[in-house]
Amino acid sequence: MRLGYSSVAIAMGVLSAAGCASSHAAATPSPSPTVTQSSSTDARVGLSAGWFNAGEAIWNLKKVSENKPAPAFLPKSPAGLSLANSDLTFTGNYAIQGNFSGFTVWDISNPAHATVADAYVCRGSQSDVSVYKNLLFVSGEELGGRLDCGIQGDTATVSPERLRGIRIFDISDIRHPKYIANVQTCRGSHTHTVVTDPNDPNNIYIYVSGSAPVRPAAELAGCSGATPQQDPNSELFRIEVIQVPLANPAKAHVISKPDILAHLGAVEHHGETPADSIAAAKLRAEREAAAARAGRTMPQRRPAGPPTGPVQCHDITVYPAIGLAGGACAGYGVLLDIRDPAHPRRLFAASDTNFSFWHSATFSNDGHKVLFSDEWGGGTQPRCRATDDPHWGADAIFTIDHDSLDFDGYYKLPAPQTQTENCVAHNGSLIPVPGRDIMAQAWYQGGISVFDWTDPAHPKEIAYFDRGPMNKDTLYLAGYWSAYWYNGHIYGSEIARGFDVFDLAPSANLTQNEIDAAKLVHFDQLNVQDQPKLVWPTAFVVARAYVDQLTRDNGLSSARLSAVSDALNRAEKASGADRTSTLAQLATQLDNDAQSSSDSRRVKLLAGEVRALAAK
Repeated sequence: MRLGYSSVAIAMGVLSAAGCASSHAAATPSPSPTVTQSSSTDARVGLSAGWFNAGEAIWNLKKVSENKPAPAFLPKSPAGLSLANSDLTFTGNYAIQGNFSGFTVWDISNPAHATVADAYVCRGSQSDVSVYKNLLFVSGEELGGRLDCGIQGDTATVSPERLRGIRIFDISDIRHPKYIANVQTCRGSHTHTVVTDPNDPNNIYIYVSGSAPVRPAAELAGCSGATPQQDPNSELFRIEVIQVPLANPAKAHVISKPDILAHLGAVEHHGETPADSIAAAKLRAEREAAAARAGRTMPQRRPAGPPTGPVQCHDITVYPAIGLAGGACAGYGVLLDIRDPAHPRRLFAASDTNFSFWHSATFSNDGHKVLFSDEWGGGTQPRCRATDDPHWGADAIFTIDHDSLDFDGYYKLPAPQTQTENCVAHNGSLIPVPGRDIMAQAWYQGGISVFDWTDPAHPKEIAYFDRGPMNKDTLYLAGYWSAYWYNGHIYGSEIARGFDVFDLAPSANLTQNEIDAAKLVHFDQLNVQDQPKLVWPTAFVVARAYVDQLTRDNGLSSARLSAVSDALNRAEKASGADRTSTLAQLATQLDNDAQSSSDSRRVKLLAGEVRALAAK
């Protein structure tokens, strides 16, 4: 998300620009639509407005609980606080929810009755959160953020009290977080990503994406907002990499500033609709007039001179198991080599004239695909209207071909939203269904959409939840910032309404066996942007999930699949040599089936699971 807020979270805030690269870059073609907007028969159309009493539509999901914001982050809180909830991270039986003025620790040991374990007020914006063992990292970017977490802010041009960077907390006692250190950065931290190195047990790394103007050197030595031609130590076109020594996290420090966006050209992208252009020009004029009355100038977000590519990234998702990262960097989607995590290296940069603002990335579990989201409108605008191009404010899916990206297709929320609902693609994560790429994704006031992108050219929605707008006449900022799967449930961070929990429901698109197989994957901690490799324990339900998929897609004949199911049932009831023999024979038969199947990949996955069961 890239915005600033007024003091009340549910009110439309004043926008602020903030964004988010290889020797190779390529423009992505703009093919014909792969999705269309739903008709007025979609249950999400016409929902009644309200804050905590809006109309709801749900399909193939079950609402487990809905939980209002902690009292500290409700609008009755002290003036001066921005009260919007932001992203989520997870540790044990707790979810930590960022807020523009701190964070909430939710006890989710009973997801049907989530409770507030702690609400920590610490002004900073946007309080992006991540965990590693007993450490919590929180982003700070707001000019009013203070080292002491004070809510009074800081209006000085240069201030020794200002915090712009990463706060570090000890959460050994998670109900009483202890603020232990901070790392100041030149651009602050809009988002950050914890990076684990399989070969370095002594340190973790944090990739910092800062979107605010470069702070003056008088406030933090070494900071320069000049162009690289004017100053080779310029902060532009770089990210900052923090090393955190686990034996002494208080000594965390910036270790490198790789210029992963260097030498990228200006990108072509679509403009706004005519009506939106008029509204944006009016808002811009109002801001400039207000700045003039206050005797200040609007900050310059881009370097002077010829047009360039993006000067910063918005968010980076790392996948250490495959040594790659996806950087969503405003005008480009960037593929990075992170095998040396302290010095990430650009492999490729993709642009797309249908994209306005590359926002976040998600890899398929096998690492062969990557999905980028486009936050057209910055998260505060209605961009899912029936009149909006379905390519704009959507997801773009790419196949990773060696060190390059090949475009496959788009996915956009298929139900039109109203003029008073901020809606655009935002944060989501994989749901661990074996053999499929399924994702839960937040769309702000468009709700939560669950979709299958196993076939990247033809993504398909399979479940959703949506509420009506906050107000039928006025756009108030609300909706889901993120929707993430964690240990059997989907957790949604709602900007204005709190924290919600959902379960998947079986349907024609997702069977109970597939859901049960997904629930076998368990994490002790989860930072979605430090994407873990999904690994399933050997289990009969995993094999049955593959059988269900082959049944749905006609991968084998119904007679053959019935015989496979019978063999699995016999084997599960048997033991010892009888079980081993039945499973080994079935695996051999499936090897033969794969040669003639229309879905040989999935039959091979099933054969592998059956063979693992035989060896168990």
